[in-house]
Amino acid sequence: QLQASGGGLVQPGGSLRLSCTASGRTFGDYAMAWFRQAPGKEREFVAAINWYGDKTYYEDVVKGRFTISRDNRKNTLYLQMNSLNPEDTAVYYCAARTQRTYDGTYANKYPYWGQGTLVTVSS
Repeated sequence: QLQASGGGLVQPGGSLRLSCTASGRTFGDYAMAWFRQAPGKEREFVAAINWYGDKTYYEDVVKGRFTISRDNRKNTLYLQMNSLNPEDTAVYYCAARTQRTYDGTYANKYPYWGQGTLVTVSS
């Protein structure tokens, strides 16, 4: 089971760090990712990381602003989000594969999902 947290209200230009903690099983051998879904829009890929944490992948719109990382000792995935803008407003979901490596941006590559945490960027 995955539990996402860290969302909230932040002003444009601000920062937030999301966390995703795994329980019930270890996800240290699995690639993981963050997706988001804005109101009225489809869920979209944000960033992914391989099992070891040495390879990361980002959607173009977040490159240079967001950083995905993981601590396998704590069974936790992170998403550091900087320079937030209103277009980043969405429910953010963490997800896990059952393989070690990244394999594209499609949500159906990830069988395990957290419940989502809401990020609102507004002045």
